[in-house]
Amino acid sequence: MTESEAQRAWVRVRSNLRESAGARLFEQWLKPMELIEDGDTDTIRLGLPSAFMTNWVRNHYADRMMLEFRALLPNVRGVSIETCMPAPVAARIVAGPADAAPAPTPQPAPPLAAIVAAKPAGERPPLDARFTFDRFVVDAANRVAFNAARMLAEPGVPRFSPLFLHSGTGQGKTHLMHAIGQAFLAQHPDATVICMSAERFMFDFVAAMRARDTHSFKQRLRGADLLLIDDLQFIAGKDATQEEFFHTVNEIMSAGKRLVISADRCPQALDGVEARIVSRMSVGLVADIKAPDLMLRRAILDRKLRDLPEAKVPAEVLDLLAARIHANIRELEGALNRVVAYAQLTGDRIDMEFAVATLGDVLRGAQRRVTIDEIQKLVSQHFELKPLDLVSARRSRAVARPRQIAMYLAKRLTTRSLPEIGRKFGGRDHSTVIHAVRKIEELRDQDRDIDTAVRTLMRELEA
Repeated sequence: MTESEAQRAWVRVRSNLRESAGARLFEQWLKPMELIEDGDTDTIRLGLPSAFMTNWVRNHYADRMMLEFRALLPNVRGVSIETCMPAPVAARIVAGPADAAPAPTPQPAPPLAAIVAAKPAGERPPLDARFTFDRFVVDAANRVAFNAARMLAEPGVPRFSPLFLHSGTGQGKTHLMHAIGQAFLAQHPDATVICMSAERFMFDFVAAMRARDTHSFKQRLRGADLLLIDDLQFIAGKDATQEEFFHTVNEIMSAGKRLVISADRCPQALDGVEARIVSRMSVGLVADIKAPDLMLRRAILDRKLRDLPEAKVPAEVLDLLAARIHANIRELEGALNRVVAYAQLTGDRIDMEFAVATLGDVLRGAQRRVTIDEIQKLVSQHFELKPLDLVSARRSRAVARPRQIAMYLAKRLTTRSLPEIGRKFGGRDHSTVIHAVRKIEELRDQDRDIDTAVRTLMRELEA
């Protein structure tokens, strides 16, 4: 691959990205990316001006760019997305064929200890360093999957294999898979670990068939000590790919090696996937990850914020994001990243007004409009009371505690002000609402029954 070939391909790829991503996203995240020319014959290197942007593009567009480049340049073995820091010129960065001016040298890529020993064609970049067990926020919704993942990564003979993880999009499957790979390599530094999507498995297998070199493909995957395949549903209906996948799974399992598979549903619900593959997946341990409730979403934001020490995000903004964005964790973290990034770019202070202005479209699209009337009706049903009891003057604990829970939920799940909430509960003032919220927060840490009741009510209200 010559420099001119890389330049021409990059111009085409940029054009395709602009069209598929849309003008706004392209301008914000992809336009600053530049091609780094350093004479490498098989790897495309792309540079971005900040680590924050680099991580975002890696997470969202690494696979897409790999496919785009290989469609134009079949000999490309990998795409590396790096952070370019100002330094003496050692390589030339170009945005297109017309650019020839020297530019900053890209920061050296991190050591690739956490990937396959010899990175083959089409292999993914290193396991994401952010996705470790200690950064995974554990809750009842994901505890079984988390414990199973840690167990599989332990040294010694694996207690089960394969591990099949399933959940909706963006709930933490990929995080756990990368965490398994990194924990396993920490114990076995010389081990061969391959992490790839099912779509990449199919792409590489088809390429191997066209090149009449399926032997190398089979030898590479079946030689792995730990094989991680993400999003199995993408090979549904692909007969030839499923045939090879089945034999690969058999080889890995027969050799007593570790295998982790993920999908967006349980094995039995994978339409278009052969019964024999489903049967093999069910031999090991099947663990699901449920959608996070409000408290888990809030805890995830707190954990995410620890990775952004320079960001000052008020608790009320975090509460807003956790309450409004519940489709998946990836979208939730993306919203926090966006607020922080916009604040850094504009120099503005993050507050509720700034967050709403920055995330207006996201919040409107994600919002499930819960009303105080709905909350009062559901709470009264749960505690076997009449709705009028919650707005009455009765002060017995059998009524006062459910009333406090209803006020707490109204504060967390609606945009009503404290005085508005108080008026909906029999004309009480805002100080009563504040006391109720603080009391329930305190009791949730001390009383398991109260915490369970609140979680149940939140799930029902958000459904």
